[in-house]
Amino acid sequence: MPELPEVETIVRDLAPQLTGRILRNPRLLKNNVLRRVSRKRLLASLDGRRVVCVRRRAKHAVFILDSGQRMVIQPRMTGVLTVYRHRLTQQDRKYAVLLLSLGEGATFVYRDVRRLGTIWLLDERQWQAYTGSIGPEPLDDEFDSQRFAKRMSGSRQAIKKVLMDQKRLAGVGNIYANEALFRAGVDPSRPANRLSPDELARLHVEVQAVLREAIAASGTTIRDYRTGTDESGSFQSLLQVYGRTGEPCVRCATRLATTHTIDGRATTFCWRCQGSRD
Repeated sequence: MPELPEVETIVRDLAPQLTGRILRNPRLLKNNVLRRVSRKRLLASLDGRRVVCVRRRAKHAVFILDSGQRMVIQPRMTGVLTVYRHRLTQQDRKYAVLLLSLGEGATFVYRDVRRLGTIWLLDERQWQAYTGSIGPEPLDDEFDSQRFAKRMSGSRQAIKKVLMDQKRLAGVGNIYANEALFRAGVDPSRPANRLSPDELARLHVEVQAVLREAIAASGTTIRDYRTGTDESGSFQSLLQVYGRTGEPCVRCATRLATTHTIDGRATTFCWRCQGSRD
């Protein structure tokens, strides 16, 4: 599922292509991605509107319109957001969910093979409630180690699960939780409230570092993720634990292990480098 680095990459790619454009002839080909908005209202609200800017919030791409409304798309596992500057082919239209004409032969396309993504249309009040339910952005300048520790240390749940709790921290999912915990030398199964101040400070540094490095590499393409220019990311070649079950640890050569007991997802770790200190 696209996490913060992937959605940030998509938004950076789309922003210069969409900002200032007038949306024309909106077409919604599948209804089951809609959340709390009807097909009729979505299409009417998009047609003829100008895109003021495109931003990211957590794992969501946010399209701010001149009406004051926001179209929020969470691509989830198989969603792809891109702009084509040629006449759409049958392949381009395959799995298309939403199409928006931008003028000058350009078309915005949201396609989603399994239609796991979501589209919301929010006014200012709804947006404030929506964004208010999500935790702080881990790369914001004011999100220092003290704020991070406060967010993490109040829970008895496994630290990996807390890292991925979008109400506590925005945008971190399974890939980057695995990577940050390994870099910080923290056992992913340890209760968050049992980590020392030094461990939390180290984890804060590594969460920010791995997210920034992944953004610089245009994200991680394991299967479906594509950038806003319909290309693959490259951070998958830099992963140190995620997806490397049974391979040697890059630090100590111990064979990496994987468990599903923490949160039902694959957690890959080095039992030697990340051995619990409790």
